[in-house]
Order: sequence, then C-alpha cells, then structure tokens
Amino acid sequence: MERPKEKFEKTEKFEDYAYVLDFLPYGHVDDKRPIHKREPLAQVIGEKYFTLLELSVKKEKNPLVMDRLYIGKGERDIVNRIKRKLKYEELTPSAKKELPFVVENIVKQREAEFVEFFNKAEPITTKMHQLELLPGIGKKTMWAILEERKKEPFKSFEDISKRVKGVQPLKLIVGRIIYELQNPSAKYRLFVQG
Repeated sequence: MERPKEKFEKTEKFEDYAYVLDFLPYGHVDDKRPIHKREPLAQVIGEKYFTLLELSVKKEKNPLVMDRLYIGKGERDIVNRIKRKLKYEELTPSAKKELPFVVENIVKQREAEFVEFFNKAEPITTKMHQLELLPGIGKKTMWAILEERKKEPFKSFEDISKRVKGVQPLKLIVGRIIYELQNPSAKYRLFVQG
C-alpha cells in the first residue's frame, strides 16, 4: 500500500510594521525613466522578523529615517505597496549606514523578548550553544550567563550587564542581527527570518 505524499507548505511570515532606513523621493539613481515617471521608494526593515524590503511610497509623502510605517494588509497611509524583498547588498549606502541604529531602536523596543532569549537559549549541538552565536561570546562568558540565570531569570539588559561581567546584551543582539542580514546563508539563524 502506497503512503500518501505529505505536503509541506512554506510558511512565509509577513511584517505589519517597518522602520525606514532610506527614502528615495525620485527612486533609484540608475532609473532611466524621466523624473516625473519615477515613483518614490523607501528601503525599510521589518519590526518583527527583520525583513529588508523596498516599498513604493505614496506621492506627497516624505517618510524620514527611523519612521515606523504600517505595511500590513488593509489601508496604508504612507505606503502604496511592497515592491520586493531586499538583500543586504541591495541597500543604498545610506540605508547600510543607518541599519545598526534602526536595529538598535527595534531591539530596545522589544527588550523583554531579547532578555527572554538570554533566559531560555539552549544548546544547538553537544559542542555549541545558542549564546555562542552572539559576537564575542565564548565558552567562559556562556557559562557565566548560564550560571547567573540559574540563580534568577534576567529582568532587563541592565540586569544582564550588572550580573555578567563584560556583557553588553544590546550590542550583542544588534551585532548578531546585522551578521544574519549580511550572511543570509548562515548555518544558524537566531533572529532574522530566512
């Protein structure tokens, strides 16, 4: 008797909000069309999954870097449509420059979630732990974090910094997110949707 084929659906996760990295009022500089036919564009990063996107912006709207835009389903006040998903290399030089600051802002807004990462991070293999994927965390620091969280769960980034010498959680999380955006084929992903 033949078993029925299983169907695996790829579940794409969509962003509802995004932060502006760069606004291009006349589109891309290499667009050969006359200026009056070009559409204003924004390069943004999603608030929840850190998805890099390019958006078509409604005429007469001029979003600023760090503005939070609604990009979900339904009526949008500033965004016409999502044009495409971007790779890190496709970001404008300005967007790349702003990226660490915008990511830091998002991480600060979602501090409780990222503190929970420090409280619940687990081994990936017998020789590697999720905490070791954060830039600058080696075995010694990983063990210090694990020992401290056994005593009591961490409450904030400040709490982590006070209890584990030399650890700057905000910097570590931002560094890992930037790394994952720059290296989409990285073997392990903690924060950025693949």
